Amino acid sequence: MKDEIILIGIAGDDRPGVTSSLAEILARYDATILDIGQADIHQTLSLGIMFKTSDENSGDIMKDLLFRAYELDIAIKFKPISREEYTEWVKKQGKNRYIITIMGRKLSAQQIAKVTKIITNQGLNIDGIQRLTGRIPLDENEQSPKACVEFSVRGTPVNKEEMQSEFVNLSTSLGMDISFQEDNMYRRMRRLICFDMDSTLIETEVIDELAERAGVGAQVRGITEAAMKGEIDFTESFKRRVALLKGLDASVMHEIAENLPITEGVDRLMRVLKTVGFKIAILSGGFTYFGNFLKQKYGIDYVYANELEIKDEKLTGNYLGDIVDGKRKAELFRLIAQVENVDIAQTIAVGDGVNDLPMLNVAGLGIAFHAKPKVKESAQQSISTIGIDGVLYFLGFKDSYLEDKKNY
Repeated sequence: MKDEIILIGIAGDDRPGVTSSLAEILARYDATILDIGQADIHQTLSLGIMFKTSDENSGDIMKDLLFRAYELDIAIKFKPISREEYTEWVKKQGKNRYIITIMGRKLSAQQIAKVTKIITNQGLNIDGIQRLTGRIPLDENEQSPKACVEFSVRGTPVNKEEMQSEFVNLSTSLGMDISFQEDNMYRRMRRLICFDMDSTLIETEVIDELAERAGVGAQVRGITEAAMKGEIDFTESFKRRVALLKGLDASVMHEIAENLPITEGVDRLMRVLKTVGFKIAILSGGFTYFGNFLKQKYGIDYVYANELEIKDEKLTGNYLGDIVDGKRKAELFRLIAQVENVDIAQTIAVGDGVNDLPMLNVAGLGIAFHAKPKVKESAQQSISTIGIDGVLYFLGFKDSYLEDKKNY
């Protein structure tokens, strides 16, 4: 008596009890399940089971499975697997694994085709595909729709750098975001996330808002834009902009804080992150007053930003303490991780400007959010098509899971 390995494939209308009914037959003959996988797409079942049994039982098992499939009105196919094929399959399980996430306001067949072609050309095999967003609305006018699909792939890319470059070019030309991550234990064990504030958590640069009230809006906006593009050193640009605010009534800051334009997706993102136990920090080249406002609003754990000097209820045009520039952000990022006893591989950083690159590059997962081209090119990952809650999809969260948690 010798063992046989058989792969069965089942397809048909899904209904309760199909898997259980087939498994009962295998159990009756004391078969060993070597692999099993199931997917349900719009009530259509696709089920695969690889099992091992003795050659004297294999014929009876297949006969019973055929009868049961007929009763259940499903199609079933059998494929014998040789020991050599099985051994080769086992060896492949040790190959590198990656997660490729694509998302946008909507996803087209062309986008899927282009991404999967790159995957194939790089010698990778797709093990699984799942949609992370909820049902995609047919009404394209629905407010802020989003679509996200995650590919689990296995193998070693022919040229990893070339692959990532192709993804960047594709995301730009077809208007979507593509994330390419190693599928390691750290991906689902992130514990610390640090955000830039201006143009990341809020849809404005607060210093520009202050400048408008001080009557120097055009001057400050010009310096801000040049700094964000990396054309002017951040520290020098910061000093020049703050100096232009001299004489502004400090009460203006409260008015601005109360009307901050919060970035799409921030409320949802913060609720989820706090619920699942993340430590959250703001590391900003902006101002502490506004960071603390967001801290109170969302229960953020750390805020490090710049302190404006105030005398006689007016801004002096000076600042207090050290400037939080790009280098300082990276230092604070490492310090917080150390204080929280978090491995740097378990961290996330999100920002939009050149001065965010040091912390983006330090983080286990660095994400450029609606960033300038220079920042997108240098960051590990980027989000440009949807709100900041797109970060959740990079972590593998599914809308169906989040919607089940009413306290979110």
